[in-house]
Amino acid sequence: MSTTPDVRVRRVYAEPEPSDGHRVLVDRLWPRGISKQRAELFAWRKDVAPSTDLRKWYAHDPTKFEEFAARYREELSDSDRAAALDDLQTLAGKGTLTLLTAAKRADISEATVLQAILTGSSATSESESGSGQ
Repeated sequence: MSTTPDVRVRRVYAEPEPSDGHRVLVDRLWPRGISKQRAELFAWRKDVAPSTDLRKWYAHDPTKFEEFAARYREELSDSDRAAALDDLQTLAGKGTLTLLTAAKRADISEATVLQAILTGSSATSESESGSGQ
């Protein structure tokens, strides 16, 4: 009945593209060296980002990605994060949604986990779509 939402993952440092649709930064911290004007954001949803403790534990270590994804999914059941996730789901239903991250490897970031949740796919590093790097 419904189609899979078009949810993409890209680095916030990549040049915005017309096909990005709604560009939403999902990092807790503002990315270094980029202005809000250059980022061309629709929204900054730091309330959906992983906790500071989880982010520091993970440190974007590829060997920890599966465990990070599982822990992050648990955190997303928190009421504030769940509400933010619902907002992203609504936005994804309105057209292309591009989740932005400052992570050097967007394919093992929280944005990839969110993409998997929003599209109903698995959160593995090969689930990235769009031009994430």
